[in-house]
Amino acid sequence: MTPDPADLSTDACTLPDGRTLSYAIGGDPDGFPVIVHHGTPGSRLFGALLSALAAEVGIRILVPDRPGYGRSSSPPAAEWSWEEWPADLGALLDAESVDRAGSLGFSGGGPFALAAASDDRVTRVGLVSSVVPPAENALATLASVPFALRAMFRISDVVASISGPSTVVSQYTDRSVSDPVAEAVAADFHEALAPGARAVERENRAFASAPLDPDSVSVPVRAWHGTRDENTPLSPVRSLVQEMDGTLETVDADHLGTLLDRRRAALEWASGAE
Repeated sequence: MTPDPADLSTDACTLPDGRTLSYAIGGDPDGFPVIVHHGTPGSRLFGALLSALAAEVGIRILVPDRPGYGRSSSPPAAEWSWEEWPADLGALLDAESVDRAGSLGFSGGGPFALAAASDDRVTRVGLVSSVVPPAENALATLASVPFALRAMFRISDVVASISGPSTVVSQYTDRSVSDPVAEAVAADFHEALAPGARAVERENRAFASAPLDPDSVSVPVRAWHGTRDENTPLSPVRSLVQEMDGTLETVDADHLGTLLDRRRAALEWASGAE
């Protein structure tokens, strides 16, 4: 399916503490809702990669800008992480009158998709190319020097703005993608960093230090992960899914390639329509 930002509309809700949570709405307006958690960095515009497909299979997607990304307010505390996310997400579900929803997370959105399951309206969790804290990778290491990580992403944002979408895409896949896919990936990246790079620094710092609790998730979990993923390693995902009595499907693909190859399956599973 060809990504088209016009497939998305943007709305926002006001959280109890006065902050704003912005989110995109796409897919089938009458379909079963799936909360889609973007990567790190990412934004509600990530939904452009899924919206047309969601409409085809009868699913409504809600894609929030996590705090500090895109048009959402910064979080109330410097150490805010996925443990605090369910309270914000609950306000979004209330605003959209959602009583049951699936949760889907890509890359850095994985821990947030799992945390969402603490809301009893969430029925199952899908993970695609997910980060599993405590992560051991270059970004997690660099997060110990917050200024350096923020500077790196600010420079990357500027360079990609000049050189074009292919520069962003190359961070996530070696494969050749269509122009609309490349433009959607780049738009998501630039929108994420529009307020600055503090959100991506904060999340990577949390990924490096705060472990996930497998016992905190009681709903079904299914993961799709590439055997050639150099952004997020497969082994921690395999271990986590086993501890959660979930299901793992390995894919002969890299980080973004896994999403592009399995997005239909992930959406349908998260919605319960598989």
